[in-house]
Amino acid sequence: MFDHSDTPRIFGLAPGVDFPQELLNGLLDRLKEHPPQAIARIDLIVNTRRMQRRLRGFFDTGPASLLPRIHMIDNLDTLSSGVALPRPSPALRRRLELITLVSKLLDQAPDLAPRASLYDLSDSLAGLIDEMQGEGVPVEAITNLDVSDQSGHWERAKQFLDIAHRYLGESVTRPDPRARQRQVAAQLIASWQDNPPQHPIIVAGSTGSRGTSALLMQAVSRLPQGAIILPGFDFDMPGNVWTDLGEDQEKLSQDHPQYRFRDMLRALDMSHRNVAAWTDQPPPSPECNALVSLSLRPAPVTHVWLTEGPKLPDLNRATQGLTLIQAPTPRAEALAIAMRLRQAVEDGQTAALITPDRMLSRQVTSALDRWNILPDDSAGSPLHLSPPGRFLRHIADLFLRKLDSEALLTILKHPLTHSGGDRNLHQLNTQRLELQLRSDGLPYPDAEGILRLARKSVARSKQPDQMDAWATWVGENFTDLEIAGDLPLETWVAQHLSQAKAIADGSNPISDSLLWQHTAGQQADKVMTNLVQNAQYGSDMSASDYADLADALLQNGEIRDRDAPHPHVMIWGTMEARVQGAELIIMGGLNDSTWPEAPPPDPWLNRQMRLKAGLLLPERRIGLSAHDYQQSIAAPEVCLTRAIRSDEAETVPSRWLNRLGNLLNGLPDQGGNTAWDAMIKRGDHWLEQARALETVTRVAPATRPSPRPPRAARPHALSVTEIKRLIRDPYAVYAKHSLKLRALNPLVQSPDAPVRGIIVHEIMEQFIKSVSANPENLTKSYLLETASRVLEAEAPWPAARVMWLTKIERIADWFIENEAKRQSYSSPAAFEKAAKGSHSFADLGFTLTGFADRIDRTDDGDILIYDYKTGAPPSKAEQKAFDKQLLLEAAMVEEGGFKQIGPAPVANAAYIGLGSNPVELSAPLEEEPPHEVLAKLHALMTSYLSDDQGFTSRRMVKTTDFEGDYDQLARFGEWDGTNDPVPEDLT
Repeated sequence: MFDHSDTPRIFGLAPGVDFPQELLNGLLDRLKEHPPQAIARIDLIVNTRRMQRRLRGFFDTGPASLLPRIHMIDNLDTLSSGVALPRPSPALRRRLELITLVSKLLDQAPDLAPRASLYDLSDSLAGLIDEMQGEGVPVEAITNLDVSDQSGHWERAKQFLDIAHRYLGESVTRPDPRARQRQVAAQLIASWQDNPPQHPIIVAGSTGSRGTSALLMQAVSRLPQGAIILPGFDFDMPGNVWTDLGEDQEKLSQDHPQYRFRDMLRALDMSHRNVAAWTDQPPPSPECNALVSLSLRPAPVTHVWLTEGPKLPDLNRATQGLTLIQAPTPRAEALAIAMRLRQAVEDGQTAALITPDRMLSRQVTSALDRWNILPDDSAGSPLHLSPPGRFLRHIADLFLRKLDSEALLTILKHPLTHSGGDRNLHQLNTQRLELQLRSDGLPYPDAEGILRLARKSVARSKQPDQMDAWATWVGENFTDLEIAGDLPLETWVAQHLSQAKAIADGSNPISDSLLWQHTAGQQADKVMTNLVQNAQYGSDMSASDYADLADALLQNGEIRDRDAPHPHVMIWGTMEARVQGAELIIMGGLNDSTWPEAPPPDPWLNRQMRLKAGLLLPERRIGLSAHDYQQSIAAPEVCLTRAIRSDEAETVPSRWLNRLGNLLNGLPDQGGNTAWDAMIKRGDHWLEQARALETVTRVAPATRPSPRPPRAARPHALSVTEIKRLIRDPYAVYAKHSLKLRALNPLVQSPDAPVRGIIVHEIMEQFIKSVSANPENLTKSYLLETASRVLEAEAPWPAARVMWLTKIERIADWFIENEAKRQSYSSPAAFEKAAKGSHSFADLGFTLTGFADRIDRTDDGDILIYDYKTGAPPSKAEQKAFDKQLLLEAAMVEEGGFKQIGPAPVANAAYIGLGSNPVELSAPLEEEPPHEVLAKLHALMTSYLSDDQGFTSRRMVKTTDFEGDYDQLARFGEWDGTNDPVPEDLT
């Protein structure tokens, strides 16, 4: 296939050329004079499975032909049957072993690093081991480094690296995947030296960025019929720049896109002139390639722009296929990209978004869903965000912390829960339980509480009891699962999977659950099966450590479904730029720290130590990204996109985009600035399209509502506390009683003021009852004992219990002193649950109802009414105008509204304020006598039961920051208190 050559055989294809297509064209062209079966003797080694699939796709389309043997560069076992090495140990096993070793080291020397960094240290150490094995760097090269001039950090790092030393010593007999790959390559190279293969072996598409790959490529290039084909080789770069790239490794030239090629050529003792074109296919735009090549010159030699810039060919022609979208926000960038991809679909173009920003790619996918376009994402979907991934993470959290109502409902509502049968009934029961949880409150559900609420829900719904078995299943499988101590990893995994199965199967399984079904379920099954098989190599760990481990393993999983996506819309990672084959390339996220991505911090070695040890420098990542950029931008049509601002601050354009803009704007005599402006103008078109898509027609804001329902739909019964609401916010009374809408309580009950008020009322009721039974209990110690007992039973928040008990202790002396005075001239006659009263206006068909916290009777037969307040009681002025609770209760007592009390004169009605400044404040009974209070109430209800009176929203709220339960329904915010209400007659 190849003519004899005394030098290594290296070919290249320019950036922008369809690499797989031209690879095949070059093969077929060289095989024209050979028999048809010659192609079957070729061993073709490629670097990505997408390229492997695309090459096979070419043969699938015909004409009929034999296929070359296509191998992956990271799986060389298929290249030679003579390789005899043990199978690699699983990567998870290595990870678990390293976690165990690092954990033991931290136990022995806790000052080395915080315990919370266990997983991060283990992962970064595993990454360092991978790199050392891939680059062939012995651990002695690091442990023997002279760190006398370094900080103490490096001496501590050596203790961790000693773990790597011991681990690498064992990798000879049981190599991990990276070490085994290098051993396979070494055996292949050794066998080729003894017995060189005479058939063609070609490495195509790899840049040799990894040490093992570079060794293999060098060996292949020296074979009798071996060759390497470099992707995106810059034939436009002058010889002096190639020379500068290889002069000194300490220079920052590793961030240049062609540096890896220069490094390989130097290792082969060859010049860039020895790199021949694989085919004579020119790139889509040679002018664009020349422009980009000049813009990417190494930073120390950018002065050549002044001399070489004027020699560039037509800049308008070089940039006519380039569009620059500079979006104001990431959302606008994603939407503009989606608009351009949709246009490509309409035009029948094949389009690909290339970006390292996974958040951007997910936003674009979401935007494309508007038009039912699902792109073919090479990275797939994250497994940990899929239904099985989320489900398994939720189950692991059950072992970690005490179950609250939010966590319970989250799992109960998950689509995989109870998927083994009767899912519809499960959803109905879950809905009933949620409503009861919101109504009664159960901050930390237990088995007994769930069963009690379930039965209460059934009783309220007046339906047969169908929930007992289901509620029992919930109590057994969701509650009291938190584990405080350490357990072996095998125990954790077994318990995790057992719990997941029980919850996925449901209370009455009739078939297999959906947990391990479909693509996502199968991938999750693989991850968990792998963990089961290797759990024996893990150490004891806490629930938190296990949850973190399970989460990390699921995050590494990906879901790919190649049958569902649109065939002509792709999302690729940056390395996929070598595959090309798309008519439109969109390069997204062109901001510094995104593309190129900032090198991650290295906790082990600084740059100088890496250089001395022979490891890869941080600039290598930037150089590889630059090469991907150079190949992507050379496509026939390219959109360059970036967001000017992120969610937090203004962004910095990618250095390569900056270079391109600076070069063009520095060549005004050749129209460079005009060409740059034209790129921006073409991008602005898509931004305008995106803005137009989201443009909404402004509608007039809602008016301040004042509905006037028919008399029959108006409230005919209100409690004494609702009268204040009727005066201040009539719309809330209309929504509750006329529309029958009830505000749902928060799912997670918090220790807020209303809850505190309920509990304090219970404390006082129990305390006063005990004092009535035994006057000797009227002591501070007994009050605090009662408070402690009630708080323990009713307040499941330890911090709140302590705080509330402390507040009661502060006012205890004052309360006992004043209670002794009250007991001296009266005695309790009724408490809240029994002190229920009512009063009816027969002519209006209206009934007033209410509960009194406490009613006392004096020795003379007069009545005293008390109401406990945990905050500041309303002033007398407020009671006259708005807060008429005590005044109305007093009027109801005198009218005989409380059957347990009977008609009796009210001597006093007072608020007992139990806040930070305790006070007893009497209601203005003399200024507002009961008969006048009832007369005013009669007038008020006469008005609100008439057809002409509207229920105005927020009529007289106390403060402007008041938040009503029905403000959203009233569309408050589109109007404010300065707007006049607009009555609306309802039928």
